[in-house]
Amino acid sequence: MADNTAPRSGKGRQSSAADRNGRAAGTGRAGANGANASSEPSRPVSGTRATRAEEVAPGVVQAKIEIPSGHPLVSVFGAGDGLLRVIEKAFPGVDIHARGNQVTIAGSRAEVGLVERLFEEMLLMLRTGAPLTEDGVERSIQMLRSGEADVDGQRPAEVLTQNILSNRGRTIRPKTLNQKNYVDAIDRNTIVFGIGPAGSGKTYLAMAKAVQSLQAKQVNRIILTRPAVEAGEKLGFLPGTLYEKIDPYLRPLYDALHDMIDPDSIPRLMAAGVIEVAPLAYMRGRTLNDAFIILDEAQNTSPEQMKMFLTRLGFGSKIVVTGDITQVDLPGGTLSGLRVVRNILTGVEDIHFAELTSADVVRHRLVGDIVDAYGRYDAEHDEARDRGGDANRKRH
Repeated sequence: MADNTAPRSGKGRQSSAADRNGRAAGTGRAGANGANASSEPSRPVSGTRATRAEEVAPGVVQAKIEIPSGHPLVSVFGAGDGLLRVIEKAFPGVDIHARGNQVTIAGSRAEVGLVERLFEEMLLMLRTGAPLTEDGVERSIQMLRSGEADVDGQRPAEVLTQNILSNRGRTIRPKTLNQKNYVDAIDRNTIVFGIGPAGSGKTYLAMAKAVQSLQAKQVNRIILTRPAVEAGEKLGFLPGTLYEKIDPYLRPLYDALHDMIDPDSIPRLMAAGVIEVAPLAYMRGRTLNDAFIILDEAQNTSPEQMKMFLTRLGFGSKIVVTGDITQVDLPGGTLSGLRVVRNILTGVEDIHFAELTSADVVRHRLVGDIVDAYGRYDAEHDEARDRGGDANRKRH
């Protein structure tokens, strides 16, 4: 990390005239916005001493933020100034220089305002005891840029510091506003459907809430289930006993459990019936009281199976159904119960449908890009198929 008395900036520390020219060229549209709002002062950053943003060139304003002495600079800027580089990359039209505990920001009024708000959120996260990470900073930037925080009235720091569960030094919490809304919906409703792409946290967060409910003695047991249908494979053609055939389909649920509960205690809890992991077919004919029940991969249920599962609900229980309607592995012509149930139950009190998107994917960045690419491909082919059908009808 650079010496505290040296200026920090990943964009170089030379020729202020060139920097000013670069700002004017790189922030032309934002600069126009800034000119329209030039009469509005920059808002002060909570917990910091911030100067009023002043116009230093046409369309360019400058503001200074002083980091409170109670925060070690490495916690704000990151090891080797890693967090500072993340911010600079996200705001290429803004010059950010840090000397000691003072940060100078120059650019369009709109962009400078966003960077000030970002530092406010970062410091608020630190005050709650949550460590700052590159992922957390990137997601805060995404929320501020998209305006999600303004629409829902929830600040990035509130979203990213909502702890659900801690185990072995690791804390599980939402990482996006949609994820937080999903978690809050689970608290408020008896039945919640979490619908979204792979990696969007729909099953993992539901399981964290289940373990939290068990630990708080809100329920007496956790029941995790999946339909044993995937990728066109049929259990009868797989080797091994029935348990050995079913186990691989349930393995992702076991993996998540190991992240949330001491692995040594899982066999004991399963033997006592406190935690049950079973295929969906085993739910038939049961009434499930005082339980937190999760149906995963629900896109691979039929409408009849979905009805059967939902009607297992007993007193004191909660159900979360998760699935991705773009990855249906049912035989051709079979309707997905997850697709159908939305049309049937939307608007029913105490039932909530939560939508997660590629923006909520918390796996590798490419996973979100892949989800979006497949979405565009499917939309284009659906449109082409519709056009073909219209042309055939006209010929006949």
